[in-house]
Amino acid sequence: MVKLTSERKKESRETSITSDEAHKKKLLQLSEISLIIDTYDDIFSDFDPRPYSQRALSDDFLLEAKKASKDKVSGMFELNFLIPSHLKNKLHENIIKKRLKEHFKRHHASVYQEKQNILKTGVLFSVIGIVIMFITSILLFKYDTKTFLASFIIILLEPAGWFLFWEGMHQVIFETRTKRPDIEFYEKMSKCTVNFIHY
Repeated sequence: MVKLTSERKKESRETSITSDEAHKKKLLQLSEISLIIDTYDDIFSDFDPRPYSQRALSDDFLLEAKKASKDKVSGMFELNFLIPSHLKNKLHENIIKKRLKEHFKRHHASVYQEKQNILKTGVLFSVIGIVIMFITSILLFKYDTKTFLASFIIILLEPAGWFLFWEGMHQVIFETRTKRPDIEFYEKMSKCTVNFIHY
């Protein structure tokens, strides 16, 4: 009789574990981006002792969020954190939601500004390069190689003009593209709805 009761308890525990796992899996499928965390601290850096409202986000969390958001189209979607129900703390959750929104909005603005700065620098380089090439052309047309000084200035300015022009075009066309993935990621995350789901 004791053995039978023990077996029943074991079966009950196994059923409970299987049920919990199935419930977790169902929750993962329902949400667009879902991350399982053991505690609220998993979202934040282990080396930052500040409160949740100021604490730096974990690199692991950001990396996982980037991976999960790659195949999501831009627009409104949900970021769901699955956390054990016995750790539920509404106050902490509200603070964390606000902190995440602030982080993503600030970084989106920062990376976007970096892209704009690269674009401005590239355009400026290209314009200066064109101006230098124009001046070189005037000198070449007017003085040709009649004097040593004119020849020296032409030799000096011609490659400088080409370099600045093509470096500027490289900045405008290629360097700005390197910022696109981060801009898209932070834009998506700044617009997403953050939820905590307890299991």
